Amino acid sequence: MDLFDQGPVPPAARVLVDGLSDMALDYAIPQGMQGVVRGCRVEVPLRGRVATGTVIALVEPDAEWGHRLRPLTRLLAEAPVVSPVLMDLAEWAARYYATPVEQMIRCIVPEPVRGERHEAKTQKLITLLRRPEDDELNKLNARAPRQASIVRYLLAEPEGAAPLPQLGGSAALAACRSLEKQGVVSISEQVVHRDPAAGEQYSLSSPLELNEEQAAALARIISACDAGETQPLLLQGVTGSGKTEVYLQAAAHVMARGKGVLILVPEISLTPQTMARFKSRFADQPGAVAILHSAMSDGERFDEWHAIHRGQARIAIGPRSALFAPVQQLGLIIVDEEHDSSYKQENSPRYHGRDLAVLRARMEGATVVLGSATPSLESLLNVRLGKYSLLRMDHRADGQRLPLTRVLDMRTEPKDKRYLGILSERLRMAIETRLRRQEQTILLLNRRGFARALQCPDCGFVVSCAHCSLPLTYHLTENRLICHICGYRSVVPQTCPDCHSRSILLEGYGTQKVEAVLRRCFPEARIQRVDADVTARKNALREILERFRARQTDILLGTQMISKGLDFPGVTLVGVLNADLGLCIPDPRAAERTFQLLTQVAGRAGRGDVDGEVIIQTYTPQSAAIQYARRHDTDGFAENELGLREQFGFPPYTHLSVLTARSPQEDLAAFALQTLHRHLRAALPPSVELSEPLPAPIAKAYGQYRYQCTIKSPQARLVADTVSREIARLNPGEDIIISLDIDAYSFM
Repeated sequence: MDLFDQGPVPPAARVLVDGLSDMALDYAIPQGMQGVVRGCRVEVPLRGRVATGTVIALVEPDAEWGHRLRPLTRLLAEAPVVSPVLMDLAEWAARYYATPVEQMIRCIVPEPVRGERHEAKTQKLITLLRRPEDDELNKLNARAPRQASIVRYLLAEPEGAAPLPQLGGSAALAACRSLEKQGVVSISEQVVHRDPAAGEQYSLSSPLELNEEQAAALARIISACDAGETQPLLLQGVTGSGKTEVYLQAAAHVMARGKGVLILVPEISLTPQTMARFKSRFADQPGAVAILHSAMSDGERFDEWHAIHRGQARIAIGPRSALFAPVQQLGLIIVDEEHDSSYKQENSPRYHGRDLAVLRARMEGATVVLGSATPSLESLLNVRLGKYSLLRMDHRADGQRLPLTRVLDMRTEPKDKRYLGILSERLRMAIETRLRRQEQTILLLNRRGFARALQCPDCGFVVSCAHCSLPLTYHLTENRLICHICGYRSVVPQTCPDCHSRSILLEGYGTQKVEAVLRRCFPEARIQRVDADVTARKNALREILERFRARQTDILLGTQMISKGLDFPGVTLVGVLNADLGLCIPDPRAAERTFQLLTQVAGRAGRGDVDGEVIIQTYTPQSAAIQYARRHDTDGFAENELGLREQFGFPPYTHLSVLTARSPQEDLAAFALQTLHRHLRAALPPSVELSEPLPAPIAKAYGQYRYQCTIKSPQARLVADTVSREIARLNPGEDIIISLDIDAYSFM
């Protein structure tokens, strides 16, 4: 017998430990511990303390080292937190987007659920055990008035119970304990659900009568759900065509069959309105609708996530990150405004929410509906190729016409100093008319701040960020120069820092400057600005939109967050102040994004009884994106743009990825990318096009110099696998960060 034989090596679990940066450690599974599978939550020993983590794989330990592995401490829950489907989705996405699987798991299990400091909130519940006789209550009142008042309060409650805060909180606890000793009440712990919609009242809404196009779309979606079809359905409906009502009725059908629904919206700004509509429609099913987004408190996210995981909430609503919500028995996924670039995450892991929603639906045997008035060219090409089915709604649900759109050439507009080149005379008069009629106006300018740069006219010096290669933007309300990339702030110099001239001037304009001009032009108007500066406070956007819906605001001025998904019948005028902003960037999707933005914001007008009007101010009226948007011609734009993309080999006809090297030292970033570029040229096949390594359009950000090159390939996975392998071989070191963005949406 071998004295050194320690018997068979116990099985091991690879655990993603909470709090560590993508670190997965192996632990032995103790004999007798049942239920350790992928996705379960466990406690593990770590550096003299007990930590928590998620099992991401079961592994065969090395025979030599297996006996030395420390064992798991305990299993935290019988059921795994991450379902097998979500584990498979994480592994697929990790390989496709060339990112560690640990990062994908952290997306699936959000920090409030992982964090050791978060747990369910409880409060004390006081329950009346017996009804005191009148004489006893009178004596109690004379001896202990607070105790008597508590008893009377409980007698008036239908259930004879109330949480301690309603009885006076901690000040009433001693009186309650005394009543408990007398056998009058009992004190128990009650779990409190932290609801992000707490305090809101939702009246039950009834399904609306559908028009012919809506009914046909709903019938096709229901048929797909009942048959378990996983081929994506692209719902192309003009703005105001009633897509949301179709979503609501489809969700009701799926829920009636005992299945769950996942609703994705592109931005947090759209979540409150979508939440209100679904909460109202399912008001007779308390707790059926849950919300998930990053603007919620940790406690709210913790409770909403667990409500979904338990199956109590059967509808989950949220932006990109809600894709991973643990909806039970998922039957339907709806991706609203599927074209929106917000579905693409710009930092690691750089996944696309729409594309992973399509994959998750296929894995779960669910139906996925992609809805938009201006579908992405990727989705439209998939329809042509037969991968997606197309549903169309070409008319507004209320029978109203699409708004009349006018394009104003600002090059020919007279320059009125009062309006600083911001408002054309036609737009000013149109706003004045709406104010006189007590109608509402939406103005879009996709640039926040007061002035985009501070420049010296004598020497040309522009005040730039100390950490990024961008001019600082002047913000009037803070009286500071602010970088819109890293957030760096600086005081406003009184003289030019370079030549000391006092002629330094503010150039360009943003939403703050437009607001100042509007208040000067329309002193009696109620004006509200909506941008990232105003909406930073929790629930600020929801409050602003509620006031606008209640007709307490006349003019809503904002960035792209007000361009889509909002339905205000009082809006009869939409003005776009500078339609060219999105066209002047180095991005193959620039025209597509501009067309979508203009078409979406134009759709906010004329949703009530009065026809709408749209005025687009531009310096490039001949642009195809602007002209097709003027005619609301999505099909024409798609036909034209797809032809150009195919001719030049741009997405959706190829996969376009961006490889970036970053370092505090410019020469290190350049050398690393040039070296990697040389290796990739030898490793990639001729079908893959690799551009030359050059400084990025924003050459410096967050104090790091940036060099990048683009990679065109017929296969994204080939690029991901090859680049990941070559980066590992290069071993660039701590001072250099190399990242790969598969199917990139940002080229800056």
